[in-house]
Amino acid sequence: MIGCRNLRVQAGRRELLHVPELDVPAGSVLAVLGPNGAGKTTLLRALGLLGPHRITGDVLLDGHPATRAHLRIAAAAVLQRPILRRGTVAANVASGLRFRGAGRAAARERADAWLGRLDIAHLADQEARTLSGGEAQRTCLARALALEPRVLLLDEPFTGLDATTRGDLVADLAAALAGRPTATVLVTHDPEEAAALADGIAVLVAGQIRRHGPMPAVFDDPRDLVTARLLGFTNIVGTRAARPVHTRLGPSRAGTFAVAGRLRRILRLGSAVRLDIDTGDGPLTCLYPDRETLDPVPDVGAEVSVVLDQYKIITAACSAGRPVAATLDRGAGDRG
Repeated sequence: MIGCRNLRVQAGRRELLHVPELDVPAGSVLAVLGPNGAGKTTLLRALGLLGPHRITGDVLLDGHPATRAHLRIAAAAVLQRPILRRGTVAANVASGLRFRGAGRAAARERADAWLGRLDIAHLADQEARTLSGGEAQRTCLARALALEPRVLLLDEPFTGLDATTRGDLVADLAAALAGRPTATVLVTHDPEEAAALADGIAVLVAGQIRRHGPMPAVFDDPRDLVTARLLGFTNIVGTRAARPVHTRLGPSRAGTFAVAGRLRRILRLGSAVRLDIDTGDGPLTCLYPDRETLDPVPDVGAEVSVVLDQYKIITAACSAGRPVAATLDRGAGDRG
């Protein structure tokens, strides 16, 4: 288990991060979700007792205060940009084990196993610096997991990958982590990545954790507008917040909410269709996963009715970037 108590990170007199309490049990994945500049990477580095800034408070390893020496042995990290040494892919994956004293044959045997699990065994003898972005990130993950770390720190490891490569790597990483005793912290700004990989989620805003809990409880339960947007509830109408996939054109039904607007543009995204609509409450987006469900297709500039099929009623306020008392009621259109 990795955790912290009263963890603070300061740059000079400026406080970058304050986390009173956080625990990530062995065998679980915590996603840290937040906007750019929220302090996500700062938190990840602080949990590893890394970085140039002053860190105070306690980082806990299995419930006991940890030192840098403890974490050098217990933890492994994978960063946004793959860091690879000169040499073959297999040598790179084995390098962490060799650094920690494993013999050449033992290190290669374990490296080969992880090359297979992450579907890059066919690249074992290739020069690592010739790899594509996705292949390089798979190599870095294999190197980290080959160490069998008690703590795995992942700093937006899917950044810069195309959608197909990212989806495949997310699925393979989820399979690799399943059933292992590793406590994993995943930093991301993508709620879909968080939902696919994590058991728990912490929403970080302005250096403070605004929400923290099991993924199902937090993911569909925003408590303020900032958190709602981070969790994909980007359609905001007054105190109602909805995801684009739960927003459509058409007449309102019982238990839904509708607002009038003008269709600004239509974007075809493969088999999906995105509609952007201007309303008196601001821009709204409808996302149809299958274009065949949008029939008929309206003309750009047409007057339309935008319906929020599933939404949350948010009655939280925020002050100076920090949350204040918040409540959330289930909208009449909520299901499940």
